[in-house]
Amino acid sequence: MQKFWPDCSGVDPGMILYLHGFRSSPQSFKARLLAQRMSALGRAADYACPQLPPEPRSAISLARDLARQAPPSQLTLVGSSLGGYYATFLAEELGCRAVLLNPALRAYEKLANHVGPQTAYHGEGEAFEFKAEFLEQLRQLDVGRITRPERYFLVAATGDELLDWREMVAGYPGARHRIVQGSDHGLTDFVDQIDEVLEFAASDAGAWSGP
Repeated sequence: MQKFWPDCSGVDPGMILYLHGFRSSPQSFKARLLAQRMSALGRAADYACPQLPPEPRSAISLARDLARQAPPSQLTLVGSSLGGYYATFLAEELGCRAVLLNPALRAYEKLANHVGPQTAYHGEGEAFEFKAEFLEQLRQLDVGRITRPERYFLVAATGDELLDWREMVAGYPGARHRIVQGSDHGLTDFVDQIDEVLEFAASDAGAWSGP
């Protein structure tokens, strides 16, 4: 059963920008659930989830333009898998909060075997090409070490069948961690974590002294 805020009017998560993962879309389960919860809070206008282009450079440019619609103190990026990789880069650049849902680290390595024709998971299953040159673009987005761990909230599932949760934990030292026992890469039990995600977004984590 889904859990809801006992008093939606008392929650102010600011703007939420959701960045989906590789081959995913705004139609993903987590994106739709977060949109529904923001709507329940009366904050539908403060939620955005764009369809990210396959090219990393273009995806970051689109996400950055949307992120700049809110001041960093009122913005939380929520990134899933590859979207978590993007969210980490932008959070360092902009100085905002970031929630990472089973994030990919060193995405240029993780996606090296996916170069070539791909098919999207949702909609009509549109075909696209993931080009070899995209790997170098991903490498350029790599964040060696986060600088303000208090601005990050990691949700990692021990049952992730694609990525190692221990690597995720090591990649975000000092950040807030929620280790989900079991589950899977898609966090199909995200309903159990969503309230904590929005609570983090509504917090004053980071002290907002700039990037």
